[in-house]
Amino acid sequence: MVWKAPSSLLRWAGLLLTALFIQGCANTTSGGAIGLNRSQLLIVSSDTVNAQAAKGFQQLTADARSKQKLNNDAALTQRVRNIGKDLIAQVGVFRPDALKWDWEINVFDSDEINAFCAPGGKIGVYTGIVRKLKLTDDELAAVMGHEIAHALREHSREQVSQKALTGLVTSAISAATGVPGELMDASSSMLIHLPNSRSMELESDVIGLELMARAGYDPRNASSLWKKMLQASGGSNGPAFLSTHPAGQERIRELEAHVPKVLPLYEAARAQRRR
Repeated sequence: MVWKAPSSLLRWAGLLLTALFIQGCANTTSGGAIGLNRSQLLIVSSDTVNAQAAKGFQQLTADARSKQKLNNDAALTQRVRNIGKDLIAQVGVFRPDALKWDWEINVFDSDEINAFCAPGGKIGVYTGIVRKLKLTDDELAAVMGHEIAHALREHSREQVSQKALTGLVTSAISAATGVPGELMDASSSMLIHLPNSRSMELESDVIGLELMARAGYDPRNASSLWKKMLQASGGSNGPAFLSTHPAGQERIRELEAHVPKVLPLYEAARAQRRR
């Protein structure tokens, strides 16, 4: 016989979840030319997420340093840091408090084609992405702008919050229906986590596009980065519906559609530099 939760317990759980959802809805960024205005579920504190991210970044950096895999190429490190500083100078457009973050930029000696910006402004660029893809400054700015956008939007915190809320929902429904929690977890992951992850990637693409334009890097060259990424992956990254990253062609179309919105910002930045 399957135990069923009393209706009073389900009502209480529903009220609790509703309260958490309402209280947790916020928007981490504002302003900008791209017109992004999506409410986010943020029920886990930023202090908690940032502290864990800082700890992880310190461990990663210490490990790389001990293996002599950190900032070995002085010219590349300086290039990455210069582009990073240009981009960071523009983050106040989306959230002024980010200008006061404890930003840090390191280059990791690895063949991996990857880069990241951990919550709170800890940036890592792998030598593999620069060397294997032969990135121009514009393309490198597109990569770093995309990763910085993840941090500005606090996507990691949002995903942790989604999983926390989903866990509560899963437990409540499992108790009420007798459906095994493992099956509920799998269903919720398919229906909740993956689509939101894909939307987060597209958000970061367009915010990154605006950051690079405002910093004086040509946004028209952002799509060439993803064309190189698509080529490096063999032309396919799996069905878009089942991937946390949008398919390459979808990504390129979205970027190119937003270029006209930010191109005047790039032209203004270039004119300012020529003075």
